[in-house]
Amino acid sequence: MKRQRSRGRVAPAVVAAMCAVAALPGQAHAAGPPAYAFDPDARNVQGAETNAAASVLEAGKVYRSSIGPDGKLYYRVELDNVTNAYVSAVAVPKSDGSVAYRDGITVSIRDLNDSQCSSNRTNFGSGEAPRPITAYAHRTIGKGSSTTCQETGRYDVLVERESKATSSPEAWDLELRFVQEPQLKGGGPTETTAPKDWPSSTPAPPDAEPQKRTGGTSYYDATSLRTGEWVDEIAPGQTRFYRVPVDWGQQIYASTVLSNSTSGATDFIGNALTLSLDNPAQGHIADTSLSYSGKSATTSLRPLPPVAYRNRYDFSPQVSSLRFAGWYYLSVTLSPKVAESYGKDPIALTTTVQVRNEPGPSPYEGDPGIFAVTDKDKELAESGHSAPKAAESATMQVVAAGALGAGTVLVLGLGAWTLLARRRAAATTGQHQQPPYGGPPQQQGW
Repeated sequence: MKRQRSRGRVAPAVVAAMCAVAALPGQAHAAGPPAYAFDPDARNVQGAETNAAASVLEAGKVYRSSIGPDGKLYYRVELDNVTNAYVSAVAVPKSDGSVAYRDGITVSIRDLNDSQCSSNRTNFGSGEAPRPITAYAHRTIGKGSSTTCQETGRYDVLVERESKATSSPEAWDLELRFVQEPQLKGGGPTETTAPKDWPSSTPAPPDAEPQKRTGGTSYYDATSLRTGEWVDEIAPGQTRFYRVPVDWGQQIYASTVLSNSTSGATDFIGNALTLSLDNPAQGHIADTSLSYSGKSATTSLRPLPPVAYRNRYDFSPQVSSLRFAGWYYLSVTLSPKVAESYGKDPIALTTTVQVRNEPGPSPYEGDPGIFAVTDKDKELAESGHSAPKAAESATMQVVAAGALGAGTVLVLGLGAWTLLARRRAAATTGQHQQPPYGGPPQQQGW
């Protein structure tokens, strides 16, 4: 009986491995995906109405906050006199609320004399549909930079919300990021002027069969894409997020097609769908929209320049934002107004992505951080994994290896235990053997 109970026991390491698998993110059965998946590592921070009370943001960290109608909130960053810095704010209004044409978010970085280092504004556009939008500001050093904001010290980050009186008054959630750009090699790039022209014709569609990939709900869980045609579906009021690795010297093209509706309705809806592109620091680059009347409709981002360090010297935000390599984010939003005429069911969506040109060398010295395209990034684009999905897969591999190791230890332990038990049994049998001719049992020491 004891031997049978021993065989039924599970090694503690195996139990721990099984528990770890059960506790992995994404394993629980949730009621449904959230409207926007905030980074789970984001720290809560409260914006201040005065810069004197502003909380300090740390480089490389993500934060959650919120802002009310026509709010002006201060945060603070500490900068040196050699590093370029970027602070972005993703504004997430309630999906069932309403926004007006000029509603939007403005982010600026200022020195303590309130001199503006840079400022950027993004609005919801003529679609007037609530969706996550992002804006970023930067403090840059050297050529093309302001003569102010060059010193080491504390700087204010001001986030401003603009809302019309007819818009929903609820607070918008904010997701804040503060990142720093790596230092340049040697004296940096020799070209210090922005490009004047680039290939402006849209290339022919990729010669490949469309494949299914479901978009994410935020920048955090955006689905990775490479060059190709990607089939998804989108419901009214929903935003799908994708990300594409674009290296130095490469040029990204993107378009999307909203399929025909099976409802039979033909109502015209202006700006029914919006396609948006943002850079690795989550600075907004460009967007485009399409109108819908129940038939298939398409829209494309206008051709943009290849990614280059010198793009930052251009006055156009659409050019200057293509200043570094890394993950570029595409988001597609279908207006909730579509549901009024075509129902709440999802509509098929096909997004075409093309990345042209061979990658060039990085201008940075040392680890480029998020401003690079790695072999791992290319693998994720090939597989379609999001960042959390890739992390989950890596965790599963570690857990599987641990479980395998624990299982091996268990088998070896059981083998050793069995061998020891057999030796003890043999020794006991030898001690109690009957002597020949039926004599008395032999005893030790006799």
